[in-house]
Amino acid sequence: MRTRTTLFRPIFSLSMAGLMALPALAQTPVVEGGENLPSAEPAFAEQTDAPEQISDLTLARQDVATGLEHPWAVAVLPNGAGYLVTERPGRLRHITRDGEISDPISGVPEVDARSQGGLLDVAIAPDFEDSRVIYLTYARPMGDGMTATAAARARLSEDMTALSGVEDIFVQSPPSPSPMHFGSRVVPTGDGHLFITTGEHFTRAERDLAQAVSTTYGKVVRVTPEGDVPGDNPFVEADAALGEIWTLGHRNVQGAALHPETGALWTIEHGPAGGDELNLIEAGANYGWPIVTYGVNYDGTPIGAEQTAHAPAFVEPRYYWDPVIAPGGMVFYEGEMFPEWQGDILASGLVAASIVRLDLNGDTVAGEEWLMRGIGRVRDVAVDEDGAIVTVLDLPDAPLVRLVRED
Repeated sequence: MRTRTTLFRPIFSLSMAGLMALPALAQTPVVEGGENLPSAEPAFAEQTDAPEQISDLTLARQDVATGLEHPWAVAVLPNGAGYLVTERPGRLRHITRDGEISDPISGVPEVDARSQGGLLDVAIAPDFEDSRVIYLTYARPMGDGMTATAAARARLSEDMTALSGVEDIFVQSPPSPSPMHFGSRVVPTGDGHLFITTGEHFTRAERDLAQAVSTTYGKVVRVTPEGDVPGDNPFVEADAALGEIWTLGHRNVQGAALHPETGALWTIEHGPAGGDELNLIEAGANYGWPIVTYGVNYDGTPIGAEQTAHAPAFVEPRYYWDPVIAPGGMVFYEGEMFPEWQGDILASGLVAASIVRLDLNGDTVAGEEWLMRGIGRVRDVAVDEDGAIVTVLDLPDAPLVRLVRED
């Protein structure tokens, strides 16, 4: 189909040089709405409500393809080969740069598409051009109405029509009766490992398992591409621990990416009412859920220890939102099209209905900008080969969108 281009021009414009010259305290945060927990005190000054930045540029929207059903993830294929997109009902599709949508690629594992479940993330292996290996995460049916977050490895055929050699490399334990809070992102590290994020299945009884090293609920796990447990994982030698656990105390991690310079894993997880968190992941660390949180239950009642501050018992988030953005996927921007955003985080916002850009100064958020505000429920975001931003929206009839610079 023919690509449709529309323009997005900020109402207010400020040059980046002028923006950086302004003192941070003179700037106001992004206007988001009422707080759920106004009594919360950030642990440090830059932990929330960073100064709003407004980039001096215009974005043009190009709808590459339309008609996708609740797409969940997009991966950019090398050498102009287009994109892989997952649809939550259980379909993986190849989309060309000209907007041609393939029939469903065969060989995808059976998924449980109830509620928040289904086919979730897709990522390509660092050596994809030689190996044709991709990774998927999904809600795996476990019998008797039970489900679990799973990750699979497969090879994509040269003609992009079929998967072969499909095998699970991680299955969450134990299965859950609740088809909610699956996570899940899969992040190849390039050094022979994979990070996989999970959720804690939402219910008040199950969310406590985010603190239990005998389960993989609410965890970041680390495995080899074949699904083996690396010997240097932090809980390998611990009694009653699952060796694949890397960190614990998470709620529902749906954004994860490696920093382009340090190689560190950063994640974004859903909070309850308030308390979405941006976390810098440290091996063996506990991030506090559900004992401490910067949010409250959806009915307004307090959670856990009724404590917002995480330290010293738990790791503080590097940033949090109240009200929530409801995060999807995230990426560190690396590209030529937007040099002023190099190294910034681009995060999907479902409730924010925007792409949320975070300007990082080391491990501190120095500024925040909501791009394409009102575009819809942004589920995932990626960077194209030419530096354009690629995103999918969580809709029953959704587009694959490219955002390009319009000078």
